[in-house]
Amino acid sequence: MTQDTIGIVGFGLMGCDVAAIFLAAGWQVQAVEPYTEGWESRREKVAASVRQLEGNFLPERLRLLKSVQELDWANIKLVLEAAPERLDLKRKVFCDLDLLAPRHIPIGSNASGFRITDIARECQTRERMANLHFFAPAHLIPAVEVVRGEFTDPAATDKLYNIMKAVGRMPVRVNRDVPGFLANRIQHALMREVWSVLDEGLGTPEDVDVAVRYGFGFRYIAGGPILQKEFSGFDTQISAARSIYPSLCNSAEPSRVLTKVVEEGRLGMKAGKGFWDWPPERIERERERFQRTLMAALKLLRDSKALTEDA
Repeated sequence: MTQDTIGIVGFGLMGCDVAAIFLAAGWQVQAVEPYTEGWESRREKVAASVRQLEGNFLPERLRLLKSVQELDWANIKLVLEAAPERLDLKRKVFCDLDLLAPRHIPIGSNASGFRITDIARECQTRERMANLHFFAPAHLIPAVEVVRGEFTDPAATDKLYNIMKAVGRMPVRVNRDVPGFLANRIQHALMREVWSVLDEGLGTPEDVDVAVRYGFGFRYIAGGPILQKEFSGFDTQISAARSIYPSLCNSAEPSRVLTKVVEEGRLGMKAGKGFWDWPPERIERERERFQRTLMAALKLLRDSKALTEDA
């Protein structure tokens, strides 16, 4: 087994699932989590995620630490900050890593709402710092964005990209540090139109989910949007663009429907109600179905060799 090690600072849900990726690939993990009372539950979470990846969980390969100062840098190939989404907290972690981590080790942040440029701005070694953005659940979603900040040396993003390929991920290069990176910009463009459909009464929430899951979204497991247009022809796309684009939503404000459900406290599963009611047993059942479907999709991609193709 390899001695290659990842250091993870912050060991909540995302940190646990990232740890599972590396453990399943034969790496060792050193994880910083000051809340020692939660260590046992986090070990159980990691073990379950490793099993979902059809890996063998070896407890001795996961070492939990109370502070960044306890990290043993001898075999660490990268360190990932996965702290809660607070800019001040992430900056504090990066300032500590700036001083403690040997200069050859790239440092990534899993921040989804903050730019790596802003997190690393005051660091002396900010050229080795980049965003390494996973998608939840991180161990089941193959893509990970490698985002170059304004100060990032391309060599650092190359290191991170190659490491993610080596552990079986599908890394995406993002060449500029913009809000939403790459994938979330596309996702939110879709969501803006989704909310507009509901605002205008064009369909119901049920209609929207069926249209995406069983319509155009069904194709995405087989090929991305560019490949799909290679099949159908770009002349067809430009004709559709001229016809449809003028009527698409381009509002910079949240939709009326979205604003209303938030104001009414209908926040989704975490509130027990959204467009639908979410009693605990239904939440558990739906989460299990969701992850089971993702696991089947992941196996399908592996069997079709899609995860081994050059990105």
